[in-house]
Amino acid sequence: MPIIKHSKPIIIDIHERERPRDMAGLIAELEHESPIARRWAARDLAEHEQSSEALIARLKREADPSVRDAILTTLTSQGNTIAVQGLVDCLRSEDAALRNEAIEVMKLLPEEVALIMNSLLTDADSDVRIFAVNILESLCHAQVETWLIDVIEQDAHVNVCATAVDLLGEVGTSASRAALMHLKAKFPDEPYICFAVDLALKRISED
Repeated sequence: MPIIKHSKPIIIDIHERERPRDMAGLIAELEHESPIARRWAARDLAEHEQSSEALIARLKREADPSVRDAILTTLTSQGNTIAVQGLVDCLRSEDAALRNEAIEVMKLLPEEVALIMNSLLTDADSDVRIFAVNILESLCHAQVETWLIDVIEQDAHVNVCATAVDLLGEVGTSASRAALMHLKAKFPDEPYICFAVDLALKRISED
């Protein structure tokens, strides 16, 4: 009986980098059906800062985690006004994963995010204000304590203030003592605020 030799399966190149590699071609590639193609396009667009708007638009509807990661990496490297504002828009998304990803990227852009931090901390949406405080947690910027003091002095939302107090317990100095004491008087019937303030003051005293 003759032995039938089966040929090896042919691996078909999906031409993930088949289109022109100029900005227009790469932006078009962001709509490719293959996530590999979209990922390559997102990576290659790092050299084209004017592509930030297209990247943000794709990010908001991209389902593949590896493509989202590539887009976020490129937006971090671009770090321009459009990229940062697009990330702010993501903070308002119903997609919790997208919100968290935006927060992590914004933490990596201290100087760029600092320019809009005041507006984030006074946003009409209390959730956005909380996210802004979360960004401050890892934002290496000299104004972090000042921003947090402003929050607990001016914000009327207890959850926003509670988030800020928790962070002041880690980064606060004697400069925040008076604002912390005032916060206890501001929310006298909120046990957690009283607890968090006392803990923050204790940590400050020990430093």
